[in-house]
Amino acid sequence: MRLATFHTEVGRAGPGLMLADLLSGDDPQVAAVAAVVAAADADVLVLQGIDWDLRGTALEALAEVLRAGGAAYPHRVALRPNAGMATGLDLDGDGRVARHADAQGWGAFAGAGGMAVLSRLPVLRVTDLSALLWADLPGAALPEGMAADVRAVQRLSSVAHWDVAVALPDGGALHLLLWHGAPPIPDGPAERNLRRGGDEALMWRAYLDGALPWSAPQGAVVVMGVANIDPVDGDGRHDAVASLLADPRLSDPGPVSAGAAAAADPAHRGDPARDTASFPDGPGNLRVSYILPDARLTVAGSGVLWPGPGDPLAEVVADASRHRLVWVDVDVPQLPGPGGVAAHAEAAAAATGTPGP
Repeated sequence: MRLATFHTEVGRAGPGLMLADLLSGDDPQVAAVAAVVAAADADVLVLQGIDWDLRGTALEALAEVLRAGGAAYPHRVALRPNAGMATGLDLDGDGRVARHADAQGWGAFAGAGGMAVLSRLPVLRVTDLSALLWADLPGAALPEGMAADVRAVQRLSSVAHWDVAVALPDGGALHLLLWHGAPPIPDGPAERNLRRGGDEALMWRAYLDGALPWSAPQGAVVVMGVANIDPVDGDGRHDAVASLLADPRLSDPGPVSAGAAAAADPAHRGDPARDTASFPDGPGNLRVSYILPDARLTVAGSGVLWPGPGDPLAEVVADASRHRLVWVDVDVPQLPGPGGVAAHAEAAAAATGTPGP
């Protein structure tokens, strides 16, 4: 079973603009994103940087673009993200309200830069953890001097935290723990973004511990998403990501890519082959996207879709996003091997009694 996560950066600057580009049929970035997704051939695909709308129109349009490109996903999930959700408060303490940074998560409009799940396996249930207040996370690294009114409303998730359970052919479920954390962009001495991004990664440890208002998931889990923090390079709470990577309940396949290694910045201390994004005008190449399977699962393969120089796909990947798609293959009973096969969905539908594609 192939799992993939990809920060597409296909969201746009205003509501409806992403939908217009999807429907135009001639947007080069959209075409590049579709080509990357088709090349990955994942059974379950988690996308970040996708603008959300109430009726799911944009997600349906994206799914149609992907289907036309050879990647059909009959089961889809997108919930309203915290990004762009107005609070009416001055969250960043700059003396002004109703600005991007005063939303629950940075965003120019409600639903900006959300997440989506596209799956060939039926989705059994979705638990949205995104309303958890930052102050309610055990051991939260709240900024010093955080105002009481802000503390009372500020959610931890800058975009979202979801537990999405997908059906397995044997009748069981695999829990996908999905998130998109805040980038550690400098924002003053309070270090609000830096502190928050680290806590967003650490939230998964608290969830698995059963220390949050929701029950800990039963059965196997896979933590997937964008932490926006490299374990050793760039800005951010490296200790938070290191703690998540070292959790004995999870494994770190450490996906590698020849293309990332070829484009490595020699000043960085981390393993360049594990980088998942390129920021040429900033910190360079970093590892910021992760797939961490349950330690009880057998990992059959992993990688970062970052083709090396001379590969025909290299330019397409670069045109799609600064981020690269990360994939992991895990052995699941009764699945006929890694990669996307429509029969997977049919087998899962038969096992759960849900309609197939």
